[in-house]
Formats: sequence, C-alpha cells, structure tokens
Amino acid sequence: MRERAPEHPDPPTAHHISLTERGSFCSASCSCGWRGPARRARDRARADADTHLRDGTPQAGTAPGM
Repeated sequence: MRERAPEHPDPPTAHHISLTERGSFCSASCSCGWRGPARRARDRARADADTHLRDGTPQAGTAPGM
C-alpha cells in the first residue's frame, strides 16, 4: 500500500532565535537547530541570526561563512 500525504500538513514552525553568552563570547541559536559561531560582539551574533532568518540556513550546527 502507498502512504498518502496528510490532507492538512502541519505548517512550518517559525524560527525562534536566542542569544547565549558564555564568558566574553556571544552566539546565536535557533529553534530549528542552527547555531552561529561564538562572537565577541553581540552585534555580530545578532547579524548572524538575521542572516539565518533571511537566508534560512537549513543545516543544524552550521553558520554562515563557515
């Protein structure tokens, strides 16, 4: 038997970004599993998160430019 796709598939979940500080470093992470690199500047971590939201970096554990 073939499986059928549900009539009403679940809508994609929204990305929820959070910033985590560890010592003098800050990194962004997303509810989808994506994590940005540790940065000394919070603004850079926020920029990484903005890039992720804009480009939709799909793989967990990857960051733009790596």
